[in-house]
Amino acid sequence: MTEIQNIEPQFLEILRSVSDPEIPVLSIMDMGVVREAIEEDGVVKVKITPTYSGCPAMDVIGDDIVSAFAKEGLKAVISLVLSPAWTTDWITARGRKALEDYGIAAPLSAEADKEALLGNKKIVKCTNCGSTETHLVSQFGSTACKALFKCDDCQEPFDYFKCLK
Repeated sequence: MTEIQNIEPQFLEILRSVSDPEIPVLSIMDMGVVREAIEEDGVVKVKITPTYSGCPAMDVIGDDIVSAFAKEGLKAVISLVLSPAWTTDWITARGRKALEDYGIAAPLSAEADKEALLGNKKIVKCTNCGSTETHLVSQFGSTACKALFKCDDCQEPFDYFKCLK
């Protein structure tokens, strides 16, 4: 379920060309961080919502958006929108598949996420072999929004993108 966005159609491809700096296989559109992109008085005003309030990637994302629009001869200004807060529900189906293909398990539902992170259920699927015989190694993976899991079958470690609601 994606939060409603107000994005003028002529800006969609430009925004899809901007990658998430921490997960380069995802565009910022796949991540669902773009809330608005409208042109007013010759300036494209882009509103983005951080995946979490301390996300260090937001400055890079803002700079990358400005650069992408500049390549098209357009001036863009960025503003952060903190409410409503971003949720992993805003990651698109294409984005979830790209995460899995890249080796990061896509977020589960909030209830399932808690069960997996507390070690109560083996439900996080290994991105290498597909087994759910996995276990939590660390609450934090390569970034704060991910947890590190290891597969008990193939022995490969992998990140799991934690559910944020």
